[in-house]
Amino acid sequence: MSAARPPPTQARRRDPHLQPAAATGWRRRVFEIVFGTDTAAGRAFDTALIVAIVASVIVTMLDSVAAVHARYGALLRIAEWIFVILFAVEYVLRLVVVSRPLRYARSFFGLVDLLAILPTLVSLVLTGTEQLIGIRALRILRVFRVLKLVRYVGAAEQMRDALVRSRRKIFVFIATMLVLISVFGAIMYLVEGPENGFTSIPRAMYWATVTIATVGFGDMTPATGIGQFITSIMILIGYGIIAVPTGIYAAELSSTITHARLHRQCTACGTRGHDAEARFCRQCGAALGEQTG
Repeated sequence: MSAARPPPTQARRRDPHLQPAAATGWRRRVFEIVFGTDTAAGRAFDTALIVAIVASVIVTMLDSVAAVHARYGALLRIAEWIFVILFAVEYVLRLVVVSRPLRYARSFFGLVDLLAILPTLVSLVLTGTEQLIGIRALRILRVFRVLKLVRYVGAAEQMRDALVRSRRKIFVFIATMLVLISVFGAIMYLVEGPENGFTSIPRAMYWATVTIATVGFGDMTPATGIGQFITSIMILIGYGIIAVPTGIYAAELSSTITHARLHRQCTACGTRGHDAEARFCRQCGAALGEQTG
């Protein structure tokens, strides 16, 4: 039997490369809370962190609204520093309790954790009217805290694995697209010419990109009959091409899910083939641990 889909904090798997810095003691206990999901304290920590991440992103977005900033700017600034302190403490804890802190700091999530606090800290150094653009850019970077949520979505690992395995096919697809855009851009530059807005091959390639993508901004349009005929062909090609990367990625994602399901085994009776969201063995009813394989 299987239960309903678990909350995001229970779906996350621990990175096998992350090991506690100590086998016992407070660092081991903090490691289980910060990186683990199989304890009540760990799930509570994850839930609180998710709430803080979402709230901090909302604060950043509200701070970009001129009317809200003018009225509640001081309050939003205080809230921002509270979030920075919380994320800084979390980041330091993660570095302290892992066996290889530098490796974690250079990892994707380590860099995301650093990015969550770095913009606000650097904005203290960038002062003066000549640096207002830099400060604004740093404030916008705070929105990327939403990337911290990725670690709490178990399905994100399967999507990432599928994307990695399909990277060669996607690369071939992108290369083919670049060839088509270059060829059609050069043709349209010759057919339409500067008098119809196609002033250069790069500009014609821009037009070919939005046309094949079936977006069609309308800032450049062919005026000749030959150009309109070529445009019609490009649009039809674009509709056919849209399905290619989707099919490639969908096939790899299906393969990833099937592989994960086949390798999920009950430690009590040895039955394989459990769904990713299943919490109990369908054969003996024993609780299922973290996914293996």
